[in-house]
Amino acid sequence: MADSWNTDTGEAVYRSRDAVKNLKIRVRLERVTSTAALSQHLQQHVLSQQDGGAIELETLTPQGQKGDNDEELVVGWQEKLFSQYEMELFQNESACQTPLDRQYLTEIRALNKAKGRRNHRIFTYTDHDRFTSCLPIQQLYPTDLLTTTKSGPTFLAERMASVRNRRQERRTLDSSIPKSKIVIWEPTEEFVKNSHVVNNAMQTMHIMADLAPPGRLGQKENEYLLLTIKTDGSGTVIVKPDFNKGKEPYRVVTVGEKREVWRLNVENVCTAMQPEEKEREQNMYKDLYVRHKEYLNSLVGQDFEMPPLGILRYMMNGEIVSAKGFEYDNLYIHFFMELPNNWSSLPFQSHSGVTQTCRAKTLGKENVAFFSYPFSFEAFYMSEKESEEPILQWPVIYFKVLSLDSWQRYRTEGYGYLLFPAMPGKHTITCHTWRPLQTGTVSSLRRFFIGGSPELEDPSYVRIPGTFKGERLSRFGFCTETTGSVTFNLHCLQQARAFVDATVMKKRRQKVLEQLGGFSQQGAVCTILEAFQRARKKMQDAREGLPRDLVNTTSHSHVES
Repeated sequence: MADSWNTDTGEAVYRSRDAVKNLKIRVRLERVTSTAALSQHLQQHVLSQQDGGAIELETLTPQGQKGDNDEELVVGWQEKLFSQYEMELFQNESACQTPLDRQYLTEIRALNKAKGRRNHRIFTYTDHDRFTSCLPIQQLYPTDLLTTTKSGPTFLAERMASVRNRRQERRTLDSSIPKSKIVIWEPTEEFVKNSHVVNNAMQTMHIMADLAPPGRLGQKENEYLLLTIKTDGSGTVIVKPDFNKGKEPYRVVTVGEKREVWRLNVENVCTAMQPEEKEREQNMYKDLYVRHKEYLNSLVGQDFEMPPLGILRYMMNGEIVSAKGFEYDNLYIHFFMELPNNWSSLPFQSHSGVTQTCRAKTLGKENVAFFSYPFSFEAFYMSEKESEEPILQWPVIYFKVLSLDSWQRYRTEGYGYLLFPAMPGKHTITCHTWRPLQTGTVSSLRRFFIGGSPELEDPSYVRIPGTFKGERLSRFGFCTETTGSVTFNLHCLQQARAFVDATVMKKRRQKVLEQLGGFSQQGAVCTILEAFQRARKKMQDAREGLPRDLVNTTSHSHVES
């Protein structure tokens, strides 16, 4: 008897490119204890020794049919192995109502004429069997695996299992009535085929075992579920329980007075692919992916819309996600975009927007207002050879958070700004805000009772205003108070003809202006700095290659001079 058992009876999920019809599973079932064989052997041994001498214990070798104590089978996907119950059921032509039943009748007759079925206790229920969807609960979910308890079937399961018996009894009772007065609907082969197509998204196969004592096979209450296999047709295979893979066997315990224990081993015995076949399959998939890519390119076409030469197209799909940490509830946000020099937008493009009023909810220690307000913006940058701007200026989003109560009193909760991201892709940015603060008690009372608070005449004052032309912007004496924060989700896309150039694609893209051809002073400065770094590295490499005496003499002469 095994000293330990495999207790991991959960399902395992596998992915395979191979067809599921090539799946082969070896199932080995072996009896560990047999109380029936033990009692029978001892009784016969005692009766045979009439002299009353000592009873010599011998090795128990109970006589029985082959496969009573152990059985090993290799089962393929949706391979039908009949149980003893099915062998007796489908031999009667009156019990065969569907085309599938008649097919089973033909197969069973062929097995009886031949050497018989190759299985004894182990059998299968395929996806087309009616018993697959009508199994009792204790068989669909094997509570007998690794446990000694067994839950009874539900009322619905018992009623569905007895439908077939009732139909047979009704046929027997109605046998005396003329057949011309009995109209029995039988599904055609086309109907059966189409009915399985609808429910063929997930195919199922059950490997069962009849664990009845010898001589009592063929009873439904002695059927136990060993393994369940499911596949969705897209390469996903679900096995429950998982293959042993060299681990301990599973334990199956029967119910009743004898409570016999069986050892179960499940192994995957699919034929491994040869290296040549594997390489051929990989090449086939590569060719398939290349053709699919060409097909997608043909759908897009060559007339893809491109901006003119020297123009960068910037598209943004944004979302104002949430605002938190503000003093009052019922928040809404007013925002607008500011375009620097050399930037433009479409004539019908809106540069501002207002969100809906949102009530905050408590999450942890914060009051959060979720807006989920979408917006989109499209702008164009035109590079010029003689540009007054030494550094590229990106567009800015200025926003203002306000609150509105039931008495129509609104208050300014905070100001903030957001620069357009320089890199394309998805960006999640949280902007912290502040509001002007007027000292004194009167201002606080006014804000509380009648609303209103100090506001900025120019919202761009939260950064450097675009109209400011001086060298230094002084905010001395300006009192502010830190308030909450606003979270943005931005999806940015940049498009230019320079991006399509193959030589440019191989270079490291650091600055957008370098992609546009280097028409600005910034591109020239970057080029000079890179050349200086390369020259400096060459000098360091040459200095390391010189002899140490020469280097020390040179440094000593510099010190004396």
